[in-house]
Amino acid sequence: MFPTPVAKLVQNTYDYESKPMVKPTGFREYDARWLFGQEINLMGVTALGMGIGTLLGEMGVKREIVTGHDFRSYSASIKLALATGLQAAGCKVHDIGLAVTPMAYFAQFELDVPAVAMVTASHNENGWTGVKMGAARPLTFGPDEMGRLKEIVLAAAFDLSGGGAYVFHDDFPTRYIADITNRPKLNRPIKVIAACGNGTAGAFAPKVLELIGAEVIPLDAELDFTFPRYNPNPEDLKMLHAIADAVREHGAEVGLGFDGDGDRCGVIDNEGEEIFADKVGVMLARDLSALYPGSTFVVDVKSTGLFATDPVLRQNGVKADYWKTGHSYIKRRVNALSALAGFEKSGHYFFNKPIGRGYDDGLISALAILDMLDRNPGKTMADLKNALPKTWGSPTMSPHCDDETKYGVIDKVVKRFEEKRAKGEPVAGQAIIDLVTVNGVRVVTEDGTWGLVRASSNKPELVVVVESPVSEARMREMFKAVDETLRENPEVGEYNQTI
Repeated sequence: MFPTPVAKLVQNTYDYESKPMVKPTGFREYDARWLFGQEINLMGVTALGMGIGTLLGEMGVKREIVTGHDFRSYSASIKLALATGLQAAGCKVHDIGLAVTPMAYFAQFELDVPAVAMVTASHNENGWTGVKMGAARPLTFGPDEMGRLKEIVLAAAFDLSGGGAYVFHDDFPTRYIADITNRPKLNRPIKVIAACGNGTAGAFAPKVLELIGAEVIPLDAELDFTFPRYNPNPEDLKMLHAIADAVREHGAEVGLGFDGDGDRCGVIDNEGEEIFADKVGVMLARDLSALYPGSTFVVDVKSTGLFATDPVLRQNGVKADYWKTGHSYIKRRVNALSALAGFEKSGHYFFNKPIGRGYDDGLISALAILDMLDRNPGKTMADLKNALPKTWGSPTMSPHCDDETKYGVIDKVVKRFEEKRAKGEPVAGQAIIDLVTVNGVRVVTEDGTWGLVRASSNKPELVVVVESPVSEARMREMFKAVDETLRENPEVGEYNQTI
């Protein structure tokens, strides 16, 4: 008989290896994220696959699905565990191997497959895993589908009809690259820094940009799942500073930074200055609305107010639609409104026909940015940026807040600002003229200065963004007012970065 400590160790190991572990909070609003080994194990991933297959059956969707994986040490194992569960639930699994997320979305069209389950934790730190899912191309799951999936998995209410199958599509990236580069080349070899943060995009982004005629200088394009320099996140200041240094060193015209799974793209101008993704969206909207007047653009509530006030966009007849933050929400809204494009401050861009297929793809975004430069000879990225009306905006700031409490905190914050407005109490020294509560709360004061607080959809954090069309001082006053309201809730922790 084992001594008690050894017996416990053996039992714990047996339980971990033979019983599914799935932490409920890993089911987010529009995808799933867990710390692998702490919040989900391989048996739990198999249960997730069985749940996805069961849900497809409930939705009346043909049980046929694309899957791929990002470059992390454990992602291939997780994908195979997921595929096992999917097959048990009667799915035919199309495995495209190592991929960026938009490659999996593309595969739905290329292979004529209705559903997708891409294994990726995007830009999250090493140790995280997750799945981005959809069953109606180009859309991905939203709260209703994710809520039902959670119910199925946690209750083990699986339909294991069997009859599944597995097929591996060899060298699928070649088909994806051929598709997005089947277009005219640039008129001149724009010099670009292609920064990949050692994430999965490094295997594909530099090659794509070279094929359309850019002069490419790769930065941190070697695949390394430890992310030795910084997380591949185009909102991360370390990544942005590294790109800026490379732009200055090489005299590049633009720096492009891709996130871990390749569905986002950040921008540094030719002077080494960051351009927030929502401002890049305004620049792209100016460029595209000149070609397609009267277009509709969907933007998330974290984004600059310029989409509604910019005189060039107004002259071009642009319709701006502010909507919920999150790639699933914006994707659906772009599709519902037949918008030309959708823009998120995080760097997710969704280009509809004739530019894209409606899903977010950091490489399509990069091509649109280079095309914008190509269509404006004699103008630099800095010139195009400086032509916008001046505003002072913050980066996306994220104070820690546990998944179990963050939505309750946001409810309290919304109520607090609603009370302030009802009582006529000023915020940052001015009266509230608008509260947008479609996603958290966006507080707008008389001079157009605004602040947003919402819950992160994929991490145990809140999201805070502030902007002023008046001055940096007004922006900072708004941040102070928003932060003071947040600090009324002890569940709110420290920020990842502040202004």
